[in-house]
Amino acid sequence: MKKHNCIVGDDESVCPKVKLSIQDTLDVVGGKWKLVLISILRDGKKRFRELSREADISPRILSKELQELEMNGLVTRTVCDTRPVTVEYALTPYSDTLSEVIIAMHKWGHEHRRKVMEHAG
Repeated sequence: MKKHNCIVGDDESVCPKVKLSIQDTLDVVGGKWKLVLISILRDGKKRFRELSREADISPRILSKELQELEMNGLVTRTVCDTRPVTVEYALTPYSDTLSEVIIAMHKWGHEHRRKVMEHAG
């Protein structure tokens, strides 16, 4: 497989294959909630209401986000045989492939917040 090192060239152009890869990633984990939900689920499986409370997200939006994560093979949904019926969500082994992305985003976000706070104070 050929490695693409053409993120930014002298003419500020971006290689089409790199653009496509970045867009594919954003299509799966982009938006306000998906990586937050994945981060929460890294601590273990959670019930729907637990996720809703912990992420501070409405049930309607949470349901949509979880469906998309499940469709992309990052989350599993288990209906528990309880009264009332409860549903648990857990990460799949495939979700581990996002670990480096999440760690890098955490580090960048931490440094960015520090920089912004320095300039604000």
